[in-house]
Amino acid sequence: MSPADFPPATRDEWRALVAGVLAKSGIDGDPEDALGSTTYDGIPIRPLYTADDVHGLDADGWPGRPPYVRGATSDGATRSGWDVRTQPSAADPRAVNAAALRDLENGATSLWLSGVAPDDLAAVLEGVFLDLAPIVLDAGPQSYEAARALLAVAEGRGVDPASLRGSLGADPIGWRARTSAPADLDLLARLADERSPFPNMHLATVDATVYSDAGASDAQELGIGTAVGVAYLRALTDTGLSVDEALAAVEFRWTVGVEQFPSIAKLRAARRIWARVAELSGGDSHARGQYQHAVTARAMLSQRDPWVNMLRTTIACFAAAVGGADAITVLPFDAAIGLPDDFGRRIARNTQAVLHDESSLARVIDAAGGSWFVESLTDALAEKAWDVFTTVERAGGALDALDDGTIEAMIADMRARRSDDIAHRRAPLTGVSEFAFVDEVPVVRPAADARPAGLLPRIRYAEEFEALRDRSDAAPSRPRVYLATLGPFAAHSARAGFAANLFAAGGIECVSGPVEEFAAAGTSVACLCSSDKVYAKDAAVAAKTLHEAGAEFVWLAGRVEVDGVDDHLFAGVDALAVLRRTLDLLGVPA
Repeated sequence: MSPADFPPATRDEWRALVAGVLAKSGIDGDPEDALGSTTYDGIPIRPLYTADDVHGLDADGWPGRPPYVRGATSDGATRSGWDVRTQPSAADPRAVNAAALRDLENGATSLWLSGVAPDDLAAVLEGVFLDLAPIVLDAGPQSYEAARALLAVAEGRGVDPASLRGSLGADPIGWRARTSAPADLDLLARLADERSPFPNMHLATVDATVYSDAGASDAQELGIGTAVGVAYLRALTDTGLSVDEALAAVEFRWTVGVEQFPSIAKLRAARRIWARVAELSGGDSHARGQYQHAVTARAMLSQRDPWVNMLRTTIACFAAAVGGADAITVLPFDAAIGLPDDFGRRIARNTQAVLHDESSLARVIDAAGGSWFVESLTDALAEKAWDVFTTVERAGGALDALDDGTIEAMIADMRARRSDDIAHRRAPLTGVSEFAFVDEVPVVRPAADARPAGLLPRIRYAEEFEALRDRSDAAPSRPRVYLATLGPFAAHSARAGFAANLFAAGGIECVSGPVEEFAAAGTSVACLCSSDKVYAKDAAVAAKTLHEAGAEFVWLAGRVEVDGVDDHLFAGVDALAVLRRTLDLLGVPA
């Protein structure tokens, strides 16, 4: 039989079949609601998408044409691949130079120089072919001085400045958000006045990663970043640049995370939104594309079990490539610990090499285009982000909204919601809140320079659980909980595993055995583990026995109310609260 021989399936038929399966598990109601979820931006994610779910989209859209959802250029990365952009970091300029040269010799195609002083640029760029490798400066308020230093280096080597590519990296609003320093928008005017030596370099970078680092959702990052871009567009046109020239002078830096489809949709939605801004600003249709630099999200990186970061950044890099980013930076797996070493940088480079060369992701433009799910998600995310953008604009623009607390207030609400999900393990962190390895040997790296306090915080999702791990590791001996198992193995194994997994997230080891062996376990905290049926028969006596044997506190894995049990562990419990309480009970210093 051929596919044409099968009758077409309808949505109603699918719903009926799924409802029947769910009913066997005791789940009633609408099957799409039962299997769906909602993003932090309030976008419903359904289990099934059809052409009926895609409304108002240009199904005939092409890369390189308005609204640029499918790509800023007509050929995307198919001709020469995306730009593999690394961020070499080290303790001194010579070490940064050595890291940069290793990157360029082993797959990197451009350099993102963050925190390099203008006076150190010559040393950092020693041996770098400036006419081949794009250079992206990130010098904060010293962007003008860094630009002049880059020009001096090029001229000193006889390199035509017109051959330089990359970005001068001015981002005064982002710098204020990161450091609380004044936002000098006149910096853009000074760079615009000196733009003639750098005809092929972006003058400004909208670094939206600062908002993601503070806990912003995808729509918030897009909306705030777009508002910053509009502020720079206004500042550049005020200097006499045409709208098209100003549009060409700005690049955007977005984060990509471990959720691949939202990250793909984010980059596509960013181009749609910016194309609309450019249209309303009077930009020519050919000037409305957005140059995108995607960076794997720093907030998702963990210090504990950092090897899992390799998986996180691989997913994020995949999303960036499929989403059509022009340049991609994969942060090394050890970037959250301190200064990455050669191994960390090598894995980061090779992650891109595998996806680019072996998986051939660069051979197809907008590979997710046409997916009803991705198209619907792109459209919904663009609408949510536009709402955030207009909210910021009504507050007086990005700078005023940053200074009066509007931006921090909206991000703080989102940050609190995500933190609550992480605490309750509704948003699990592998190797941290789930499947933690209590006896892991910490990975040590030289400390990176401390970042000054800014108007927005810089968070990592794992940091609260990791603080408890640090607390346990610093104790004179490993904190311990005794898992008192009742009944046969089949009765207690699932809940004993659940409890051990939860306690491990706080660096607490578990030993298990029958109630009668508690006294020899060397702890004052116990946890009963078994089935509800066994609890009903034996748990009260077991709890009493544990207390008589010296247990100062008895947890129960489950929700059954039992005399003598002090509190309960169950799916959805506030794991952070449980772990803090247990460490307090065990006398572990805070």
